Amino acid sequence: MPTTPSPTTETGRSDGKDQLAAPARQSAVRTLLRLWPYVRPVRARWAGAAAVAVLASCLALVFPLVLKWIVDGPVTDRDPGGVWLGAGVLLALGIAEALLFGLRRWLVARPLAGVEAAMRADLYRHLQRLPVAFHDKWASGQLLSRGTTDLMVVRMFLAFPLTFLIVNGVTIAAGLTVLVVQDWGLGLVLLAPALPLIAVCYRFEHGYAGASRRAQDQVGDLTTVVEESVLGIRIIKGFGRHRSQARAFRELSGRLRGTELAKARLLAGILAVITLLPEVALGAALVLGTVQVADGELTAGTLVAFLSTALALRWPIESIGFLLAMSQEAATATRRYFEVLDAEEEDPLVRADSGEPGRDGLRFDGVEFRYPDAAEGSVPTLRHIDLHIRSGETLALVGATGSGKTTLTALVPRLYDVTAGRITLDGRDITAMPREELRTLVSMAFEEPTLFSASVAENVLMGAPADTAGRPGALARALGVAQADFVQRLPAGADTEVGEQGLSLSGGQRQRLALARSVVGAPRYLVLDDPLSALDVHTEAAVEAALRRVLADSTALVVAHRPSTVLLADRVALLSQGRIAAVGTHHELLRTNAEYRHLMSGDEAETEEAGDR
Repeated sequence: MPTTPSPTTETGRSDGKDQLAAPARQSAVRTLLRLWPYVRPVRARWAGAAAVAVLASCLALVFPLVLKWIVDGPVTDRDPGGVWLGAGVLLALGIAEALLFGLRRWLVARPLAGVEAAMRADLYRHLQRLPVAFHDKWASGQLLSRGTTDLMVVRMFLAFPLTFLIVNGVTIAAGLTVLVVQDWGLGLVLLAPALPLIAVCYRFEHGYAGASRRAQDQVGDLTTVVEESVLGIRIIKGFGRHRSQARAFRELSGRLRGTELAKARLLAGILAVITLLPEVALGAALVLGTVQVADGELTAGTLVAFLSTALALRWPIESIGFLLAMSQEAATATRRYFEVLDAEEEDPLVRADSGEPGRDGLRFDGVEFRYPDAAEGSVPTLRHIDLHIRSGETLALVGATGSGKTTLTALVPRLYDVTAGRITLDGRDITAMPREELRTLVSMAFEEPTLFSASVAENVLMGAPADTAGRPGALARALGVAQADFVQRLPAGADTEVGEQGLSLSGGQRQRLALARSVVGAPRYLVLDDPLSALDVHTEAAVEAALRRVLADSTALVVAHRPSTVLLADRVALLSQGRIAAVGTHHELLRTNAEYRHLMSGDEAETEEAGDR
């Protein structure tokens, strides 16, 4: 576990974001328009909710007109009945306004929750289809924050700020029209702050957009640290690193706190200006209006209506800063969401198949591979790999640590694509095969056995096609091959939940379940990356005996570090510094290749004994 923030955390930016980010100066409006495909199915209800909200806000502008009638009519004429009538009208308007706002909320709640769910489902589906190289670059916390916090911000924007930007805009325009009609001179006084407010809002938009982006990226970095700390709690406790982890967390929290305070300062500044300028204009209008009433140029009712209308516009005007802030946060969240969604998925088909189907087995022809983020001109991880595993044959891949064995195995199911050359299965170029088909033909057991928070049966049957998974005995046979008899001793047998990462099981138990997952579908091609490393010698021997029967019916590539595993294979290929240095049987390479003898020398006695069996 790292005990200090990574370099990407220091800048508050994720690696992947630098490569996939949208243009920094893309307008908020243009960004938010990308949400339209998700909003389109619910546009009728959303538009209905906006129309209801506009109607409710416009009802508030009727209150001043009723007040004007009450003051200039019943109050001036000393008519109590008229006053009660006016009060009844005001009460009815208030109830109608409340009901309309409640209706607006009801109209948007369900469809916008559906929009959020659809966006989250698309994001998850897309993440499953992105190449492994993408996941190598992106921190899991950054992806998690995009699928949770960012989408919540988008839903809240669609439900409230977007609606009220429209509603308040219409309300302000209607209210100012009413003010100018009532008294154009006083109306112009209240319109005076318009240009300064537009300038302030424009400047605020750009400053707040940058701060919002930093904050949301820092939330992603913080999520990554929390996730890694939870998953790596055994390492943290085992090495006593809780203080350094807490220090790293505090540093990131402090950065996020500073960014949030910067956002608060920006918001406080614009709210102060938006509140002050209209209040000054309203005070000036009040003084001028009072003078006009005293001079008899304006009725008291008109002044009351004018001031009431101006006061009714306070919330729509003062909310501009708040709504702009939420809009910028939504635009940033939308931008971050589409950064992932715009990443190119794995191509199901990239070039024509030039081979003839047959029983040619697995071939590597002039294969080279360089990781996507490797420096240009750097030495490839794999170079000029020419290797043929005949149909039904098992080939052991041996090499020193860092020689490229795991990388080579990852090329077969196209977790990565070759940089040059090609790989064929029975004469078919794997790049000409849909990945779905390829991965039904090739099954893998990785060096690190990963299990999911599900039952033993669900974890194992994940490796089987749908038709195989339902066959009676498929699970039992796979567990038998992996010598996973411990499953029967679990509380609920194969239905026992193994917990997150399967950490409730030992390393050897997890590895046996991963092996069972790789063989449960009786795959035609089997790629095993050191599948027995965590097993004791007795369990290993039992697994090898059962595994021989599976390998007899498959074309297999097995990464091996121990002679006992090597002896499962018909032939052995030695990988050295990214190249195939030698190919032959185990005993041939022991006699003719010094590097191979050195790699096997730790168990030389076991090797000779095993060779006599």
